Amino acid sequence: MMKLISKTTLIILILCCTTFIAKAQLGYNYSPYDIGFGIGLDKVYGDAETLTTTQAVHLNFSYNATPYVNFVFEAQLGKLRGGDSLKTKSGRYFNNDFSAFIFRGQLQMGEILDYSNSQFNNAIKNLYVSAGIGFVVNHITQINRYSILDPGYYTPGINNSKEPFIPLRIGYEFKLFNRYQQPSVKIDLAYGYNLVLSDNLDGFTAGAKNDVFTQFALGVKFALGSGDISYRKQITY
Repeated sequence: MMKLISKTTLIILILCCTTFIAKAQLGYNYSPYDIGFGIGLDKVYGDAETLTTTQAVHLNFSYNATPYVNFVFEAQLGKLRGGDSLKTKSGRYFNNDFSAFIFRGQLQMGEILDYSNSQFNNAIKNLYVSAGIGFVVNHITQINRYSILDPGYYTPGINNSKEPFIPLRIGYEFKLFNRYQQPSVKIDLAYGYNLVLSDNLDGFTAGAKNDVFTQFALGVKFALGSGDISYRKQITY
C-alpha cells in the first residue's frame, strides 16, 4: 500500500513539474521551419523608357535559427514587361517570362533589441532587412528592337539568358500566435530591390548601367512542426 502511494505521489510530482515547465515556456518556443507563398508586383528599371507593373508568384521555405534570424530559399515565377513601341523614340518594348531562385539571410530587429519594456521596440521588433544571392532565368516572348519614330534606330540584345543578381529587401513580418503563444502564421509585407549583374534582363544591351527589377511583395508563411525550440527571450508581449 505504501509503495502504491509513493509511486502515485511521484507520478503526480512529475506531472506537476512537467506542467510547470510547459507553462514557463509559453511565449518562448517557436518552430524552426516555415513554408509559405506570396505574390509580387514587379517593375524593371532597364533600357526601356516606360515602366510597367507585372505580377509574379512566390514559393518559399525558411529555416529559423531564431524567431528573428531566418534563412529563406524562394522560387519566383512571373512576367516582366516594359517600354512602348509606338510612343518612345527608341521603340523598345519587351515581355519577359522569368523564373528566379533566391537564397537570402534575414535579420529582424527583435534579435538585437530589448523589446520587453518598450512599446516602440516591441512594435518594430518584426521589421527586417535581408540580402543574399539570386539567379534569374529570362525568356523574352515579345520584343521590339526598331524605332518607328527614328527610322533605322536599332537596339541589340539577347532573347534568352541566365543571370545572377543580388536581392536586397526590407519588410515587416506580422506574427500570429497559437494558443501556446508560438508564432504559427506570419504575414510578410516587403519591398525588394534586385540588382542584376548584367544588362540582359529586358533583352536590350544599351547604356552603361545594369538592369534592376523591384518588387512589392505580400506573402504568408505557416510554421511546420511542434514549435519545441526555445528562444532566450519571450517572443510575444
